[in-house]
Amino acid sequence: MKAIIREVAPRDGLQNEEPIATAAKVELLDALSGTGVRRIEAVSFVSPRAIPQMADADEVWAKSWHNPDVRYSALIPNTRGAQRALAAGFREIEVVVSASDTHNRRNLNRSTEESLDDIALLIPLVHEAGATLEVIVATSFGCPFEGDVDPDRVAGIVARVRADGADRIAFGDTTGMATPRRVRDLLSVVRPDLLHFHNTRGTGLANILTALDLGVSEFDASAGGLGGCPYAPGASGNVATEEVVHMLHDMGIDTGIDLDRLIEAAALAERLIGRRLPSGVLRAGPRTRLA
Repeated sequence: MKAIIREVAPRDGLQNEEPIATAAKVELLDALSGTGVRRIEAVSFVSPRAIPQMADADEVWAKSWHNPDVRYSALIPNTRGAQRALAAGFREIEVVVSASDTHNRRNLNRSTEESLDDIALLIPLVHEAGATLEVIVATSFGCPFEGDVDPDRVAGIVARVRADGADRIAFGDTTGMATPRRVRDLLSVVRPDLLHFHNTRGTGLANILTALDLGVSEFDASAGGLGGCPYAPGASGNVATEEVVHMLHDMGIDTGIDLDRLIEAAALAERLIGRRLPSGVLRAGPRTRLA
């Protein structure tokens, strides 16, 4: 069995930290490109006023190593962001809409329905450039402002964007409200192509195991556990890539990733941001490391 991990530390991870130098971002992106990971969310093309951490996205991408064995993607909020991403050469584009209307207004200053209308206009623009669009449904498992999110609401959003021509669907556990029970509840109604879990409440790996049992084998993860959402309280704690890979390899599931190099990249991330990261595997090493 195989699983695909998309590394999101260069974008989702760094977006929730104090801004670091462009050269440091390039160093981290290049290190992750050499770990064997096959997908990386590299940057986001957003307003520097809204997300100053991503103000140098064009420069980071221009100066980084583009490993031909890696599929790189960029996150965009709107048509202007899509135009920038396409001009930079990206052919895998991501856009976010929240299942929770309140979170969508906090995150994007518009309703969920308004975002869906914008996405319907984005899809042909992206396709005409020969690129694909992935729609990430944030707060799929719960919202810190509204509480539980009805799986049927998520299913309705998925039906809408698929009808409009979206190429891929991802579900985001934006503030770590998912549990194995809620993963089963949602995936019994509608299936994504990829899942993005946080480990805010310690359920990240359990949620991944549950999703694997239900047939989903693509996951986002962030080196060291970097990341979160700047528009939602308590959103820290992306599941750590090295913890996911460590568990999957011990289960005999192939990821193609070199765990030792991945741990080195997570240690680099920790040094670059200057604070201790939450990953247990980064602290203790793999279970095969003997004293």
